[in-house]
Amino acid sequence: MLLTIDLGNTNLTIGLYEGETLVHHWRLATEDARMPDEYGLQFLGLLTHIGKTPADLTGICLASVVPPLTSRIVQACNEYLKREPLVVDAGVKTGIKIRYEDPRAVGADRVADAVAALTLYGGPACIIDFGTATTFNALTKDGQYLGGAITAGINLAADALFTHTAKLARVDIQRPPSVIGRNTVHAMQSGLLFGYVSMVEGMVARFRKELGDDMKVIATGGLAEIIAKETDIIQVIAPWLTLDGLRIIWQLNQ
Repeated sequence: MLLTIDLGNTNLTIGLYEGETLVHHWRLATEDARMPDEYGLQFLGLLTHIGKTPADLTGICLASVVPPLTSRIVQACNEYLKREPLVVDAGVKTGIKIRYEDPRAVGADRVADAVAALTLYGGPACIIDFGTATTFNALTKDGQYLGGAITAGINLAADALFTHTAKLARVDIQRPPSVIGRNTVHAMQSGLLFGYVSMVEGMVARFRKELGDDMKVIATGGLAEIIAKETDIIQVIAPWLTLDGLRIIWQLNQ
């Protein structure tokens, strides 16, 4: 069994694969203060909960966009799961060509997303990852990762409204009764949700002009389904796309 770990700024997403099938997955909070022992015990607890042990693992593949925590996760895997994880970084086989000016500057999660999108759906594609940041990633038909666009995620925008204004409350990201909010909470929900939907539609249109009319639109991340309900431009919702990419990268490096 393969354990895949996607260490993001907000969430630590973990998947357990039997062959190509994702049989278990977990989404935890990323905690900057957590030590390797704490992560290790947490990993052991998740395996124990489903009746598995470290001996059941054949490997671990890790993508991280939080460099200060990467070494802690690696240490936890070594000491508690008895496996040295494959860390997605420069020199790891991915099956795609990265055309970024500095390939090392591309987040490992964006690379994993592109690998999974090319393998499972084909290119050209615009991959939208709704995480702490919302990223748009451009993938050509022949597997070249060109780059993309990065903006603040919807939850980050909501937190900014709450933090930097005196009278606006923190709100849940959900669909209001109408676009025109009749109270402050609904007005904020409308601006956040429908504003992001309009931004996504506009960005996809711009990407399509550069990648071609046959471009696929693939969405992943925690808020992908919420956004996809409000627009018909998203063709594929793949909530575990990054984990699938890590599985494929692991296989390419064996």
